[in-house]
Amino acid sequence: MNYQEAIKQPGIVLIEFYATWCPHCQHMEPIMEELEKELAGKVKIFRYDIDQHKECAEKAGVETIPTFFVYKNGVETFHHSGELTAEQLLSQV
Repeated sequence: MNYQEAIKQPGIVLIEFYATWCPHCQHMEPIMEELEKELAGKVKIFRYDIDQHKECAEKAGVETIPTFFVYKNGVETFHHSGELTAEQLLSQV
């Protein structure tokens, strides 16, 4: 699903922009995998590799990675660039 479709999903949507070569993104990988399991059925999670989705990253205004967005019923409620703990992400969803 593309970024514009993802952010319009009903309910809560967590989006991560990352790159496979980014050390900070690599550090977030197990945290995101844990959250995908923990939040399955509750929060829609979309992850976009900026190398494969360059246009989406540009439209979203992503300048550094990892970058996270939370949308609730299509409205942005959280935006953060840099690493976060699982607890910090959970507190936003």
